Amino acid sequence: MNWNKIIECVPNFSEGRDLAKIDQLVAPFRARPGVKLLDYSNDEDHNRLVVTLVGEPEALRDALIEAIGIAVKLIDLNHHQGQHPRMGAVDVVPFIPIKNTTMDEAIALSREVAEAVSCLYGLPVFLYEKSATAPHRENLATVRKGEFEGMAAKIKLPEWKPDFGPVERHPTAGTVAIGARMPLVAYNINLNTNDLEIANKIAKNIRHINGGLRYVKAMGVELTDRHITQVSINMTDYTRTALYRAFELTRIEARRYGVSIVGSEIIGLVPMEALIDTASYYLGLENFSMQQVLEARIME
Repeated sequence: MNWNKIIECVPNFSEGRDLAKIDQLVAPFRARPGVKLLDYSNDEDHNRLVVTLVGEPEALRDALIEAIGIAVKLIDLNHHQGQHPRMGAVDVVPFIPIKNTTMDEAIALSREVAEAVSCLYGLPVFLYEKSATAPHRENLATVRKGEFEGMAAKIKLPEWKPDFGPVERHPTAGTVAIGARMPLVAYNINLNTNDLEIANKIAKNIRHINGGLRYVKAMGVELTDRHITQVSINMTDYTRTALYRAFELTRIEARRYGVSIVGSEIIGLVPMEALIDTASYYLGLENFSMQQVLEARIME
């Protein structure tokens, strides 16, 4: 990729079960000049699709506008059920500056896409994180509170007037949050219990809003097919709160309920530094740096 500027985007779509629909949602990102599809993963329990792509700003903008239009056409939230909170067919669209771009450029791109999809598809748009127009709109969980069902009334409140689009929830596609942010690691820890209340209590104790780890958001999720539960975590700044800290605190809290961890997973892509940091901790490596990683040196 001989691109001068690179921005990453990780759109989340509220469809994790219908493979035909998933293929249509991902299609605008395939074999498109100026855009590279890095990864996509669907989760049936969450009923959610997470796509990771990078691109030049203009090409990325056009691809996302097309994909959002497809989602509005295909996904009806009135018939959507899943473990993950959601307020829209396209639930969230974050932009992350990667190469030769600034956060201000990512914010500008988020606003371009927000304005376009509100005009083209009649979607109400909330700007969040670094793009937020008010402090109470920065936190995605706060914006999403009430989800699709509650948004019909919430959107009428003066403090929750959309930044773009109609002051009315789209009847089938709901609303969408679009913004710019730091790289995020979606990290899930699975527990050997089917008691969702336990998973919720552990999530409450490790997340920042309840006095837990500073850059951790978490919630309990039931994995019905596996008869277990999960602490679903968003690490909003892995450079300041490492993955191993979230893992170890979850282990400590789980012990209180006689529960153990059976595994963990990363959704989508993860920065190499986040894994190296955790590997260094568990291996007890002394004075280890990224410069000792073969792939990192090759890419210099």
